[in-house]
Amino acid sequence: MRSGEKSRLQTIRLILAAIKQREVDTRKELTDQNVITVLTKMQKQRRESITHFEKADRQDLVDKETSELKLIKEYLPEEMSEEEIDKIILQALSESGATSIKEMGKVMGILKPKLSGRANMGEVSAKIKAALNS
Repeated sequence: MRSGEKSRLQTIRLILAAIKQREVDTRKELTDQNVITVLTKMQKQRRESITHFEKADRQDLVDKETSELKLIKEYLPEEMSEEEIDKIILQALSESGATSIKEMGKVMGILKPKLSGRANMGEVSAKIKAALNS
């Protein structure tokens, strides 16, 4: 507040409001993992908004969402590299024994706790589909 970074302050207030809303909805205090889930959801919303605003040629809104996304990422665990993600996906595929798309839920069930907040789950899902289709 004292530094005068209004956009940063506004984004932090959005984060706190989302966390408080989740606590009110569930009627319990959130754990660190629950907070990561809330932040991951906010991150996903910002990515989707950026895509829509780019299509609508609204650069002002793209910039706003991008700055919010950058700040949200600061509060999430460090993202994993592509190699690490691929390695964990291969482990999950062998662990679950999945051989078709129908068994993708098993693989995602194994991966979600390991990758939540550390990888874009949409991209992970696409990688799993590609691996199961080949």
